[in-house]
Amino acid sequence: MSQIVPLISSGVAGPLGVLHLPRLWLKSSLAAAGKLHPDYPACGKGYDGMTLAALGIKEEDFLAFIANSKPTYVQLEAWVQAYPGVNLSKANLYKHNQAILGYIHGADVREGILSAAGVSDETTVNPGAVDLNNLDDWQTLWATEIK
Repeated sequence: MSQIVPLISSGVAGPLGVLHLPRLWLKSSLAAAGKLHPDYPACGKGYDGMTLAALGIKEEDFLAFIANSKPTYVQLEAWVQAYPGVNLSKANLYKHNQAILGYIHGADVREGILSAAGVSDETTVNPGAVDLNNLDDWQTLWATEIK
């Protein structure tokens, strides 16, 4: 069975405008189908937890919906909109999206990702976690599927 690296970036939003939600949908959907690469959690404490907390959605509710309904992305967004107490105000989404874009990994995580990809810290410009996570995904995909 395939073990798929989730290649939707945390910097991507769907029609609702929530950064990282498409990636969280992909990871949790792949996990529910038994196809998520083992290096990735279905729902971790970083961006995953930040996104659900910002929206006001309980992790167990989210994962149960994904597992039981196997929704398309658009169906997930409809569920999010109908979730009791969800906060989709423009101000809340702006604050969340800025938190995603502004998050910076610690030096140890940054160094580990760059080292695994064969990149020196002196040759990189953007320290943002979104970009580092993209690089990590691409390296993992290459190492497991292409190399």
